[in-house]
Amino acid sequence: MKFISEFKEFISRGSVMDMAVGIIIGAAFTAIVTSFVSDIVQPFIVLVSGGGTGVSGLVIPVEGTENGIDFGAFISAIINFLIIAFVVFMLIKGINKLHDAGGVLKKKMGKDGVEVIEKEPTCPFCLETVNEGATRCPHCAAELPEPAAFTEEVITD
Repeated sequence: MKFISEFKEFISRGSVMDMAVGIIIGAAFTAIVTSFVSDIVQPFIVLVSGGGTGVSGLVIPVEGTENGIDFGAFISAIINFLIIAFVVFMLIKGINKLHDAGGVLKKKMGKDGVEVIEKEPTCPFCLETVNEGATRCPHCAAELPEPAAFTEEVITD
């Protein structure tokens, strides 16, 4: 029973579900990139090279086997990997940028019903983020004039 309850707890964690969604979306994205390489990049290489050789035509036959050494498939796999890696890099970079911006500016409703932005406490000397209640900056070691606290700024349209 303990094993089953531990397994249920593991499966119901958000990170497992996030990973499953990521794998499914990754598989779908891989199909898109594979189509892009085989339907756009490879014909473009054939067009640029004058129609003589394409990435898909780079096969060296091996005697006694049906398959040969297929450099075209290998080059296509490298192109697929580079495209997927670049897109994942851009997604992670964008998500990190949004996460950083969201951490600094938190919108909420103020006491009088006006929308305000809650700003994280910052050191007045080095302008780095400081934990709430800190009396000394962990970045520049300056002594803060008063304990660090969140501040609110009214949003005006």
